[in-house]
Amino acid sequence: MIDRVTVERIIDAAEITEVVSDFVNLKRRGINYLGLCPFHNEKTPSFTVSPSKGIFKCFGCGKGGTAVNFIMEHESLTYPEALKYLARKYHIDVVEKEETPEEKQQKDDRESMMIVSGFAQRFFTRYLWEEPEGRQVGLSYFRERGFRDDIVKKFELGFCPSGKSIFTEAAQKEGYLMEFLEKTGLAIRREEWVRDRFAGRVMFPIHNIAGRVIGFGGRILKAEADSAKYLNSPESEIYHKSRIVYGIFQAKREIARADKCFLVEGYTDVLSFHQSGIENVVASSGTALTSDQIRLIRRFTSNITILYDGDEAGIKASLRGIDLVLEEGMNVKVLLFPPGEDPDSFARKHSSSELLQHIAGNETDFIRFKTALLLRDAGNDPMARARLITDVIRSVAVIPDSIARSVYIKECSKLLGVEETILYSEVRKILRAKTGNPAFSPSLETPARTPRQVIFPQEKPGELDTEELELLRFLLKYCKIPLFEQEEDDGNLPGIISVGNFIISQLTESEIVSKKPVFQTIFREIAERLDDPDFNPGKYFLFHPDKIVSQTASSLLAEKWVESKRWKKAGAFTEKESDALDWLVPRIVNEYKLRKIKEMHLRLEEEIGSLQTTGDENRLFDLLAKIHNLKKLEKFLSDKLGNRTIN
Repeated sequence: MIDRVTVERIIDAAEITEVVSDFVNLKRRGINYLGLCPFHNEKTPSFTVSPSKGIFKCFGCGKGGTAVNFIMEHESLTYPEALKYLARKYHIDVVEKEETPEEKQQKDDRESMMIVSGFAQRFFTRYLWEEPEGRQVGLSYFRERGFRDDIVKKFELGFCPSGKSIFTEAAQKEGYLMEFLEKTGLAIRREEWVRDRFAGRVMFPIHNIAGRVIGFGGRILKAEADSAKYLNSPESEIYHKSRIVYGIFQAKREIARADKCFLVEGYTDVLSFHQSGIENVVASSGTALTSDQIRLIRRFTSNITILYDGDEAGIKASLRGIDLVLEEGMNVKVLLFPPGEDPDSFARKHSSSELLQHIAGNETDFIRFKTALLLRDAGNDPMARARLITDVIRSVAVIPDSIARSVYIKECSKLLGVEETILYSEVRKILRAKTGNPAFSPSLETPARTPRQVIFPQEKPGELDTEELELLRFLLKYCKIPLFEQEEDDGNLPGIISVGNFIISQLTESEIVSKKPVFQTIFREIAERLDDPDFNPGKYFLFHPDKIVSQTASSLLAEKWVESKRWKKAGAFTEKESDALDWLVPRIVNEYKLRKIKEMHLRLEEEIGSLQTTGDENRLFDLLAKIHNLKKLEKFLSDKLGNRTIN
């Protein structure tokens, strides 16, 4: 047991932002920090960290708590184990009473495997630097490959002795149980023999995002027909190959700083990039790229460039990975090195600036890359070209963001010489098959954004227009939700524009706030309380003393909403409203502005009609000038909106 004084020291030292930043890329939002939740898959940040309160909270999945709770949840640790983790981070000595045999027996297997893996890394590293075989075989190999000693030490590389079970015997002498040596895959035991899994191999420790060793990759140095060149730790309680990328611990801060990740294939590719001074790089470790690996990278950036060998295998690997990256909503580019080169060899021949310059000059948007690649294979065969178009559009169809999807369709149309409507039709077929909805039919008239669910109350409270109802609903439901980020006046700290800030400032500056009493009451009282951190618009107006205001709020916040009949009839593809606030809120505001401008236009037309009897030419010219300006505004807003969202 950890004594109470030590527990208090650990809790006092554990600064929540520092702890969470080891795992999540946080961006400042006023007095708090915001990031993508590590506990569930999300594309819009809802994970908030409050330094002043010392807590985290995800408004998507509901998880929250202190720094200790975060480590327990993220690392699957018990409360005492999480305290020890934080104690190590903050260099606090942990004083424990001696464990009883029963407590030792109940020790968590996962932590025991972590401890064994940590010992193995230290053993292999020491053997590489201090033992004759390690220096002559292992260290010589790394130096012959051109790796500096500081890079070898940075990644804690090592060497496993070539004897049958030298490492296993050493571990057992140190008190590590055979049970956990087997579970981690470091040792292999049969009835008649025991041997080291990685005997005679140079060792690449695989660290989790917190920097703890969870597995190994071993490269054989002697050509043996029955031995794999690279051998990885088997799947275990602590090591899941499909969920980790090599080098993430060493790269995470630079990935977040650069807002970009380079994805390579192997261990030495990562080492060579670091040696060239480029640290925002990770490797898939020779495995097919998985969604879990992509989501791990997406915690720190949404921009990724896939770097693969220029041979046929590298090309096919890059194509397989592209669709998965797109499906996770990331911005992906691809670069193939010249034939005969790979990231490792190319990086060793060039300086950091030359390498970055080469990447910047040759990385290609995935559409151009895939199209050029498939066009080369298709030649003049019309059927092959048709298959090419389907293949490219299949990649476009997996993009979750419909704005990005429609931009890529425009690009495909230019590159392939095919009309946009045909490409949209293909996307519709693919998405229809994917959703299993035979009525699915995304609009072809709004390439800027595939139509989505727009919801209306079944009954309109008061006599408010549809746009007015929608604006009030967004104010009540999403008022405090961050919408955009902007630089504050000091030029350093990023500020945020919430949904409420945006709607209120847009309508106030345009001087088009509705004159209807219910709208004015809700609008004015929200504007007055916007800076109050404890203000909850939904709760406030549900219990408002004005009965009409209370009923309006109740109707707008009720669960009984229906899809717009227009989209439902068309079988339109819908997406979660909270994930689309960044385009939906400005669109509703522009819809409202357009309605008001048309109303003003109509009133001016009526006034012009009445002037025909009075003959006031000065007033007539003044009205015509105003109408001219309104028409320009109408056109501007109509162009921005494309198809109308609501009628």
